[in-house]
Amino acid sequence: MKLRLLLPLVATVALLGLLFVGLGMNSRDLPSPLVGKPAPAFALEALEDAERLVTEQDFIGEVALVNVWATWCSTCRSEKPLLMELAQGGIPIHAFNYRDEREAAVRYLGVSGNPYRTIAYDPRGDAGIDWGVYATPETYVLDAEGVIRYKRIGPLSRQLLLDEVLPLVEKLRAEQLRAAQQRKNEARRVAQS
Repeated sequence: MKLRLLLPLVATVALLGLLFVGLGMNSRDLPSPLVGKPAPAFALEALEDAERLVTEQDFIGEVALVNVWATWCSTCRSEKPLLMELAQGGIPIHAFNYRDEREAAVRYLGVSGNPYRTIAYDPRGDAGIDWGVYATPETYVLDAEGVIRYKRIGPLSRQLLLDEVLPLVEKLRAEQLRAAQQRKNEARRVAQS
């Protein structure tokens, strides 16, 4: 009889404990199962040219950022000056325009500037699902081979760039240079044999 009364109390305490732990987690720190894996394949129209197809191959070949944004996203607008600075500083940035209206996005970029080299238009969020997009903005760092090395949910800040993103970009660029030098040395050795 007493056990029957204690069971609901124990279940309630356990549920409250789980809720307490869950509410204490930072949603920006959610682990991404894609980090360390190749960028998911996609084929979408380019935002500014519906006749041109953009795929994951357009994002690959050098260390780059991939930013997921939309015109209706106010935090996307607030991080855009930082993206403009990064692009002007020589960091390639590609993008998904996510669940947006094409005309509004093109007009927005025309007025406020465009930090992106390539923009895939994802009006239904199809590629976003494959890339594990939780919300906008999100930013990924891809290495030169197209492997996702970092994911940030939420807006970038100057401090986050200085502490996490830029050091990783520099590290990946150094790795890319070392790998290119090793390939060159190996080709030289083979040619001399």
